[in-house]
Amino acid sequence: MNEIVNYFQTIPSIHRTILIVGGITMFWIIENGFPLFKFKYNKWQHAGVNIFFTLTTILINFTLAFILFKSSQWVTENNFGILNWLSIKSLLLQAIIGLLLMDLIGAYTAHLVEHKIKFLWRFHLIHHTDTWIDTTSANRHHPGESIIRFLFTTLAIIIVGAPIWLFFLYQSLSVFLSQFNHANITLPEKLDNFISYFIVSPNMHKVHHHYVLPYTDSNYGNIFSVWDRLFGTFLVLPMSEIIYGVDTHMNPEYHNNLYNLLKIPFKSNQRFISESKK
Repeated sequence: MNEIVNYFQTIPSIHRTILIVGGITMFWIIENGFPLFKFKYNKWQHAGVNIFFTLTTILINFTLAFILFKSSQWVTENNFGILNWLSIKSLLLQAIIGLLLMDLIGAYTAHLVEHKIKFLWRFHLIHHTDTWIDTTSANRHHPGESIIRFLFTTLAIIIVGAPIWLFFLYQSLSVFLSQFNHANITLPEKLDNFISYFIVSPNMHKVHHHYVLPYTDSNYGNIFSVWDRLFGTFLVLPMSEIIYGVDTHMNPEYHNNLYNLLKIPFKSNQRFISESKK
């Protein structure tokens, strides 16, 4: 465990880049060979749109990274946060509890709030307009949402009392598993179901991208599936019934256009949410 801590304490930027690029490349190859759905779309053009949003997310996180470093440094120096208050000595236990709490606050809660607050939903909506979910969809986040997510991640660091190695470990797992559970891949149903008791599996997350409620408002998890099961937001739906998108924005050509996607949160002359969300 000491080796893992030491590695993530000073993980080189190039390694983090390799993780993002390598993950997308690996799942891209797998989903080409074993697709869950055989989409009739221009895969490269679709990827170009989503990779643009991936790059803006990276740019925002890189620009604001000093806030994360300062937050982690402050909680460590001032013995602040849950991990510090519990005085957990075991690094393994710190990692398990820390990752669970970081995922709860930085991913599950952030995601839930984005669905419940209309202003935040305007930005998150861009992620749900994708009617061809594949591994490149994982980071299809409007720059405004990237900032929102960043704020929740910072809050998670402060509440958890996360040292920098824990944050980098969390971030690495979050990126990789998000690419995994968005990937358009076929897993044996029993295997996918088994995985979903521990982490968010591809089929579990695909339900979240079904185009109508209540499925759109379910399965918010990113790394661990326990939070959806614990808080009653876990739903299942046969993959044969899945229709990707969101019911208010179902034109795939319009929502595979960068200009259109970027301006969606700022348009006031259209519906942003289903009637039951108003």
